[in-house]
Amino acid sequence: NMSVEEPLDLIRLSIDERIFIKCRGDREIRGRLHAYDQHLNMVLSEVEEIAYVKEDVPGKDEPEIKAHRRGIEMIFVRGDSVILVSPPLKTA
Repeated sequence: NMSVEEPLDLIRLSIDERIFIKCRGDREIRGRLHAYDQHLNMVLSEVEEIAYVKEDVPGKDEPEIKAHRRGIEMIFVRGDSVILVSPPLKTA
């Protein structure tokens, strides 16, 4: 059944698809969804994680926000860190 009646149906329809997850701590994760549960714990593969970190810059009063990227083969995402889940954002 391809319809979305319950919130988790959207996640169910994304199994084996690439998804975008926004997490607490200014982190974003994109990867292929393999498994999830009712707590939004998820297992993803082919993952790119972007962590936005404030770094002090000599000579500047305000810290700069830098994006730290890393590739991860397989990852477990704990559901309580998840803020948002969506299909990957299309980049023009």
